[in-house]
Amino acid sequence: MSNRRRLAALLRQKLRQAGRGYEETRRAYREGKAASLGLPTDADGDARIVCRRYAERRTVALDSKARPECFEAGHPDCEGCVEDIRSGEVETWRE
Repeated sequence: MSNRRRLAALLRQKLRQAGRGYEETRRAYREGKAASLGLPTDADGDARIVCRRYAERRTVALDSKARPECFEAGHPDCEGCVEDIRSGEVETWRE
């Protein structure tokens, strides 16, 4: 195997390892964020909440400000949902 091929294989291997490490860290952060707020989570670490806007069960990732990924700034139901998440009063569900 030439040096160029070995280098390319080594780079691919290291990039895959870095990607797996990043994804594992990301998943752990999401699980920790929802768990720290006392919310039930699914296998991917997404919080299980009941959407106030559409009155439906959802599994959503929370950002660093405890806002669900479906959050729309300025919408009264979304703003109320975030307030409920932060206060621990949001409606949740378990399987």
